[in-house]
Amino acid sequence: MPMTTVSTGDPGPRGAYWCQYAWLNGTVEPGVLLETGDDARITAVRTGVGAPPQGAEPLRGLTLPGFANAHSHAFHRALRGAVQVGSGTFWTWREIMYQVAGRLTPDSAYALGRAVYAEMALAGITCVGEFHYLHHAPGGGPYDDPNAMGHALIAAAADAGIRITLLDTAYLASGFGRRGRGEPPGRQQLRFSDGSAAAWAERASALRTGEGGHARTGAAIHSVRAVPARELAPVVEWAQARSAPLHVHLSEQTAENDACHEAHGCTPTRLLADHGVLGRRTTAVHATHLTDEDVELLGRASTGVCMCPTTERDLADGIGPAPRLERAGAALSLGSDSHAVVDLLEEARALELDERLRTRARGHWTAAQLLRAATENGHAALGWPEAGRLETGMLADFTTVALDSVRTVGPPPRMAAEAAVFAATSADVRHTVVGGRHLVRDGHHTLVPDVAGSLAEAVGALY
Repeated sequence: MPMTTVSTGDPGPRGAYWCQYAWLNGTVEPGVLLETGDDARITAVRTGVGAPPQGAEPLRGLTLPGFANAHSHAFHRALRGAVQVGSGTFWTWREIMYQVAGRLTPDSAYALGRAVYAEMALAGITCVGEFHYLHHAPGGGPYDDPNAMGHALIAAAADAGIRITLLDTAYLASGFGRRGRGEPPGRQQLRFSDGSAAAWAERASALRTGEGGHARTGAAIHSVRAVPARELAPVVEWAQARSAPLHVHLSEQTAENDACHEAHGCTPTRLLADHGVLGRRTTAVHATHLTDEDVELLGRASTGVCMCPTTERDLADGIGPAPRLERAGAALSLGSDSHAVVDLLEEARALELDERLRTRARGHWTAAQLLRAATENGHAALGWPEAGRLETGMLADFTTVALDSVRTVGPPPRMAAEAAVFAATSADVRHTVVGGRHLVRDGHHTLVPDVAGSLAEAVGALY
């Protein structure tokens, strides 16, 4: 696959960015100077700077911490539009997904990943959590490099200029089977499976993140239906030994809950709790169909929850109990999952608007709370606690949303955060800076000049 020396974590030149407005700890401040150092971090935050000083790059609009896309399946981007023909269910959608997954190679995964991650950069996303389970060749045989697919995605993120946490995913079974012992993977799932959690851990331990520090690794349990209960502990132990994030799809569908009850006599959340999966470094993805006890278990363990509203509505999954989860103690983050759209502002807005529809009441979260879900909380869920805030010592990763587009123009500057969350889209992202480098300038990607063309070529090759 093509490789470059570009890496967001490489030490960059000292520089400065003048923000017309910046969101600092929940407050919109005018005239903010962000100075960056050779270590790709913010070295100073100066307020009350009325005009761009000499040598500082002006960022006109509202500058926010870079968005963290806490849940991505990059290859699902190839499904956009194709799965909207006719009707169907989550399960018919999954069959189309399997067909696309079966065509990918390390080279095509790299090409698609680079284009998708460049699309994310255009949307202000500076870090992605890639929930990666497409490990082996079609039929399940290993590549010469057993981690060829994962290394392709790490390289793709570097060459698109963003950070990545590769959440290497254990996927061992096609269902619960008798007494929860697990059904063997189906033909289309063979390339997902390592055969056992021990074999998964051996392969995952050989992952290389490359130079420059743009990539980190974590673990994932695809779901309780895809990892038998007896195989959960090795995945948890692998993550704990590395102080790495651990993610898991949870109760996305009621069918999963029903099958878990039949096999184990409990909910998926209770099963995870009983096997030590829940905890501060764990993030449950979706968490749509939960009991009151489930909510309490997640909150008591300080397990995070990643909501993916645009995918959950696209697949007709349902609306998860996000307010109750947050009140119970679960930090909320956001992901674009299947990439029905790539727009973290829309994910944040949808979290609030979906809840308004469900309850017929407004004001469940403020704009500041929704922005924290899209920034600070998402980075923490992906194992990047030093990102997600515009503060001295934090990584110099930020994005600027236009305040003069047809969608955002009008409100006074003090309401800029509300305008961004409740009116802006990814099309309003004007600049993205990663590690102090100006990655997206005036809406144009500096490393991938034709993102749309790259997407068309990469997706077209799979059809």
